[in-house]
Amino acid sequence: MSGAVLLEAKDLEIRFGGVVAASGINIKIHEGRKLAIIGPNGAGKTTFLNMCTGYLKPQAGHILFNGQDVTGIAPRKLVRKGVARAFQIPQLFAEHTVIENLLMAGTAEARNWAPLTPIERVTQRAQMEHLLDLTKCSDLAQRSVSELPEGQRKLVDIALALALKPRLLFMDEPTSGVASSEKFEILDIIAGALEEARVTPVFVEHDMGIVDRFADEVAVWNRGEVLFRGAPDEVLNHPDVIRDVIGEEL
Repeated sequence: MSGAVLLEAKDLEIRFGGVVAASGINIKIHEGRKLAIIGPNGAGKTTFLNMCTGYLKPQAGHILFNGQDVTGIAPRKLVRKGVARAFQIPQLFAEHTVIENLLMAGTAEARNWAPLTPIERVTQRAQMEHLLDLTKCSDLAQRSVSELPEGQRKLVDIALALALKPRLLFMDEPTSGVASSEKFEILDIIAGALEEARVTPVFVEHDMGIVDRFADEVAVWNRGEVLFRGAPDEVLNHPDVIRDVIGEEL
């Protein structure tokens, strides 16, 4: 285990009617460590991401970021503290170009936009172009997002997240919707960009090949609880994980 504790969840609980989505979740996320979260559908993985990023408020427990209690803080305020989120479906302005999307994200981060002020006067275009370089999207700058395939949209979405200057980035299935032949290439680019930007990633993933290749640690969710946590080879070869998460046929 390396790196200081960046985020800590303490005794998180939340229920939706009779469904227990989080039952006493306790977990620490260490700076610089790539944490993968796996588990069957309905295990509470996305609910955990939603609580850590302010989209859901836990009914019990606390979330500490950088030692500060951020439980229930709105997503916009959490972003300003250094916690960002990339969704399963990229949240982009499809009618705008890639560079326009980044300039808008940079303007939001700068928080000094005024009506009728061109966004290029607020945000340094060179900084946004650098993020496109990091995510191998420089040649897409002038293209409309609506024209892009899913893999490229995922990369642009990561560039937007980096424009917010986070320290911690939660990603929900970063390879969802991406062609199987492109998944590893896309994750290689994302991992390299996050490492260069010094952003700690936490990602939910169903593809165990992706988990095995990219994660430093794996946490297994089931029925709103963290069942196991450890190195990928240890967790992915655990008999209970094979039976309940991966599947006997694999």
